[in-house]
Amino acid sequence: MLEVCCGSFEDALIVHECGGKRIELNSALPLGGLTPSLGSLILVKQYTDLEVMSMVRVREAGFCYRPYQYEQMMEELKLLLAYGTDGAVFGFLTEEREIDLSRTKEFVQMIHEEGAKAVFHRAFDCVRDPYQAMEQLIDLKVDRVLTSGLEKTAEEGIPLLKELQNRYGNRIEILPGSGVRAENARRIMREVGVNQVHSSCKEWAEDLTTVGEKVSFASQEGEAKMCYGNISAKKVEDLLQICV
Repeated sequence: MLEVCCGSFEDALIVHECGGKRIELNSALPLGGLTPSLGSLILVKQYTDLEVMSMVRVREAGFCYRPYQYEQMMEELKLLLAYGTDGAVFGFLTEEREIDLSRTKEFVQMIHEEGAKAVFHRAFDCVRDPYQAMEQLIDLKVDRVLTSGLEKTAEEGIPLLKELQNRYGNRIEILPGSGVRAENARRIMREVGVNQVHSSCKEWAEDLTTVGEKVSFASQEGEAKMCYGNISAKKVEDLLQICV
């Protein structure tokens, strides 16, 4: 299984047309992915048969949220579930970089009540003790954990990912993500012992209206080319050839 990280309805259409089956739906991917608009979810469900895992995240940076931020996330989760998301992707940590048990439990229960899947995202890669964290997520009945093995990329995190899969893979899904490409996906899956990966499959598209005479709305990463990121059909197709 290949899960593609999408930032828009258009991204999702590209994955669908390439023959993909599952996406993580976001907005604001340059910020690490925030809650998608309801419009994008509605259109994805209307025009595709993709399995949609919707991000629930209200801001960039970390995963220790203020009360009003958490309240907003609860409302966003309710709406995403009401409009048919197949799963929700989230992550809650305490200031001590441990799993926030009460908030995670509340989210999981709400998600499962609607028959959807609960996915804990790469907030996991910021925990102090990955073994304790994984055991807690299993106890809380989380379905899947997206992780790079606490490293910058999943390829670098293969040793820990493999150990987590060996210890816990029969009780929770381990989904390797970060830096996954056609060139390394097969090795990651083989060495970790999983049959799924998560990838952004990103390329750059140009918009000439990004820069005016005295102002620029370019992201830092795409500054020189006045670009924004979107899905590369070729990268999706190349990965799908491996993830069969």
